Amino acid sequence: MCLGIPMRVIETDGIAARCVRRGEERLVNLLLVGEVPVGGWVLVHMDNAVQALDEAEVGPIDDALDAILIAARGGNVDHLLTIPERDDAP
Repeated sequence: MCLGIPMRVIETDGIAARCVRRGEERLVNLLLVGEVPVGGWVLVHMDNAVQALDEAEVGPIDDALDAILIAARGGNVDHLLTIPERDDAP
């Protein structure tokens, strides 16, 4: 399984960015997403930004990552996940 971690850009030269999140700091390659401003968010996989994120996207991704960790330990994750209702549901 491949996971991406949302990280906030704290410094950038347009090609790479120093990013922080969850107590970790990384130098991240921005070539796949282009320049991201300081304070912006990126989804990071193997030290590469694979997608620029809006701040509103960060919370749900964090909830999903937390759910994976809790479920792996046998915990209940119902409070972290919501399934949107479908318009075509019976």
